[in-house]
Amino acid sequence: MFVFSLRRIASSIPTLLLFAAITFFTLRLAPGGPFDGERALPPEIQANLDARYGLDKPVIHQFGKWLGDAVRGDLHESFQYIGRPVNEIISESLPTSLLLGALSMLLAVALGIPLGCVAAWKRGTWLDTSAMFLAVSGVSLPSYLVASILVLVFSIWLGWLPPALWESPSSMILPVVTLGLRPMAIIARLTRASMIEALSADYIRTAYGKGLRGLQVVFKHALKNSLIPVITIMGPLAANLVTGSFLVEVVFQIPGMGKHFVTAVINRDYPLVMGVNLVYGFILISANLAVDLVYAWADPRTRRDS
Repeated sequence: MFVFSLRRIASSIPTLLLFAAITFFTLRLAPGGPFDGERALPPEIQANLDARYGLDKPVIHQFGKWLGDAVRGDLHESFQYIGRPVNEIISESLPTSLLLGALSMLLAVALGIPLGCVAAWKRGTWLDTSAMFLAVSGVSLPSYLVASILVLVFSIWLGWLPPALWESPSSMILPVVTLGLRPMAIIARLTRASMIEALSADYIRTAYGKGLRGLQVVFKHALKNSLIPVITIMGPLAANLVTGSFLVEVVFQIPGMGKHFVTAVINRDYPLVMGVNLVYGFILISANLAVDLVYAWADPRTRRDS
């Protein structure tokens, strides 16, 4: 298990480096620059700015310097927030994004698994139809539409919840529901499909033959085996909740990394874009690595196949 873990960690490092390189060179190929505006700067001022931030050097040289500094923990200063290191911006905004992602994942698991179980247990009934309609809606509806509907109903019409910001528990409800609806729907559909297969197994028929009640059979006997496919997608889903929160953070004006990332891309803030992308890449790779390690622990055959 130790050797398998080291192999997986070692293979993740080149992936992260490749991710950083693709992001860096794609930024440089995109039209526009960090100091472009409606009015062009005088050539001497543009040259001074390029020299100040090393933009007058060849791109490969810029990447080598950034990579060397990043390895030492220095992500440079932001172009947009003058005088503020990217490390400081990330350290302030990352906890908010992590909390938003964690609460959304908790909501998705807490609602998705029971919803899928009930749908499988009452297969073909109105409960199944209603649960799957909610699941399909959660997968199909874009986040900006869900956010607009929730704000319209619960903030404007009913006045129950704040329409934006991240200042109190009540202000967290709408963004958490918006972000957690899609993973909840995915978990519910996957749980239902896996549960239907588990409920047709011989040991489940034996449990019913012993006189056990329906819910007891579903949650005590069938659920454990049904969760294996769900566990498989937990890592990517958890990572996607953090890395895919751009739109939700912008819509609800949440001071997380997603909001900084969007504004950094618009303003061509190269250091901030690279720093946020590096953190997102690390989170995504770590989540997939965690799933691999859990699988290797649960099923030793995967260690021999890798």
